[in-house]
Amino acid sequence: MLPSLPLDAGTLPKALVDQYWHDGFLFPVPALDPDAARTARAELEEIEAKWQTADLPQPLNTYKRVNAHIVIPMAARIARDPGILDVVEAILGPDILIYSTEFFIKEPNTRHIVSMHQDLTYWGLGAIAGLVTAWVALSPATPASGCMDFVVGSHKNAILEHEDSFDPNNLLSRGQEVKVHVAPSDKTAIEIHPGQMSLHHGLTIHGSGPNRSDDRRIACVVRYIRPDIAQQVGDKDYAMLARGADRHGNFDHIDAPETLFSPGALRQYEDVRLAQAKVTMKGAAAQTEMYT
Repeated sequence: MLPSLPLDAGTLPKALVDQYWHDGFLFPVPALDPDAARTARAELEEIEAKWQTADLPQPLNTYKRVNAHIVIPMAARIARDPGILDVVEAILGPDILIYSTEFFIKEPNTRHIVSMHQDLTYWGLGAIAGLVTAWVALSPATPASGCMDFVVGSHKNAILEHEDSFDPNNLLSRGQEVKVHVAPSDKTAIEIHPGQMSLHHGLTIHGSGPNRSDDRRIACVVRYIRPDIAQQVGDKDYAMLARGADRHGNFDHIDAPETLFSPGALRQYEDVRLAQAKVTMKGAAAQTEMYT
């Protein structure tokens, strides 16, 4: 296990900020207390046990994978964690919006993968620098469990051409994969453990292999943006204010939920899901359950 990178009064020192902008990613960064990460995992698995067969408008997996912070208080709590925001602020500045939050899970001994891609490909936000993904480990992410692989410096490209596969073993919305060859030697394995996180740029090429371990690989993944970013493809878009102020008004603001799957939060969730699905799946040859 690699020790977490040292922070300076809870934030990234300039040398690590410079490393992030040079490489397009940074790890392992301290995020949560390891016990808090394990508690969050236990809370998530309790939600799974109690709500898997509940009469919800969408399958539980959709709520876990798409904008969990709208309907699951624990997801919003992690996304708004002051320690995580202190680190993100060193990259984005004092005004921070939460664009999306999801629980990304690979079950043990399964073939599910994430093809090499850039996050910003289908979000309608353009090739922006003002988006940071924080990938917070709630269980060990190792080469054996299918941790992410990043390509150093790949964020300096524009949005590259991608091809959709809709492969059932691909956990991405469209099975999208960047149409460039990525050699194994170009990949950096991002091993992190409960309480640690990695940060990556929205244009960094990354993916991950199958989970060959006997434990679930669980992460809470949060995408943070600056308020000056704007939706370029869809009619409207949504975000949750995490810190500072939004002086631009490019996003409709989402309230943090107080209880699990409240009726008001579920209605707001559908508005957001349908608006973003029009962008995410635009031009796709097929649909997926989460974005129908």
